[in-house]
Amino acid sequence: MSRIGKNPITIPAGVTVEVNGNVVTVKGKKGQLTQDFSDVSVKIEEGQVIVERSSDHKDERSKHGLYRALINNMIVGVSEGFTKELELVGVGYRASNQGQKLDIALGFSHNIVLEVVPEVTVETVSEKGKNPIIKLASYDKQLLGQVAAKIRSFRKPEPYKGKGVKFVGEVLRRKAGKSA
Repeated sequence: MSRIGKNPITIPAGVTVEVNGNVVTVKGKKGQLTQDFSDVSVKIEEGQVIVERSSDHKDERSKHGLYRALINNMIVGVSEGFTKELELVGVGYRASNQGQKLDIALGFSHNIVLEVVPEVTVETVSEKGKNPIIKLASYDKQLLGQVAAKIRSFRKPEPYKGKGVKFVGEVLRRKAGKSA
């Protein structure tokens, strides 16, 4: 039995969970999320969401923990939300935003202008003597990770000096460089 899949999910106050056929809908103060599921059954009992599977078939075992984790992320997202912070390491690397338009200077000939989806809120912090930081917040964990990965892909951190766009707290593997 899946260790993650068999754990029940407690529903916090202010969050409603509905199951209609193969669709789970979670509503909260931050927003609403829906998820299709198959090979498992989702039940709501006594303020808890329980994910069960009918047999030990390989497909059902593999999806048991997955759907439990997805539903848990939906509940946490609509009640608390998720945040990610990206740090721009490098001389002349800058970030600014006006609403949902993110303007990033990463050493290319032109600045990169990214129109961020409305579900993700963007904030930039630039302090003197510190690296610029891009703060992303959303109630959808998957969408937040996708936007953060897109921004990071513009200039990934290189292994010699560590220049590039990295997550705050990310540990980079460094290389020695040329030995003179």
